[in-house]
Amino acid sequence: MTGRLLRLLIGLWLYGATMAMMVRAGLGLNPWDVLHEGITHHVPVSFGVVTAVVGVLVLLAWIPLRQRPGVGTVLNVLVIGVAVDVTLAMLPEPGTLLPSAVLLAGGVVGNAFAGALYVSADLGPGPRDGLWVALVARTGRSVRVVRTCLELSVLALGWVLGGTVGIGTVAYALAVGPLAQRFLRSLRWSGSAPPVTAERAPGPLRAP
Repeated sequence: MTGRLLRLLIGLWLYGATMAMMVRAGLGLNPWDVLHEGITHHVPVSFGVVTAVVGVLVLLAWIPLRQRPGVGTVLNVLVIGVAVDVTLAMLPEPGTLLPSAVLLAGGVVGNAFAGALYVSADLGPGPRDGLWVALVARTGRSVRVVRTCLELSVLALGWVLGGTVGIGTVAYALAVGPLAQRFLRSLRWSGSAPPVTAERAPGPLRAP
């Protein structure tokens, strides 16, 4: 259990740090981060605080859906927001396209690894992943339909609020799933992680 908790904490911190790298790159974010950034344009709080608050609000939506959180769910809300703000405070503005592209590439690859790392701990999905998992169970619709509708809605709302949509949004959508699957297979092969199947894994690791 101690090893799994450590894996979870490292994965969550890296996840927040790589989110910050994509934010600082300024070339586009994943749908939920587009929403988070959009909200920051309208309220006087940091990106990390918005990330945590949105996580709590999404958790409240679990109640009528009868989805149960795990320790990983709670730590997801607490750790990622702090990691984002700490990393943003440390990263300078890239200034030109090349440093931005490097930040984006590192953010996408690192985010995929971090996601695989914390998922492999198998201690509960994050709030946003748990939401669509619960919606699939309650509506009987396919994962593909529910996730697509949810993330397109989140992306549209974030864009309307002023969140950054760009090449990074497309790069994340195309690359993070395959990369995360590769990292997860490597973690499982090492024998140090509990078994996690594509059907059980949240986020980009879950099978369509």
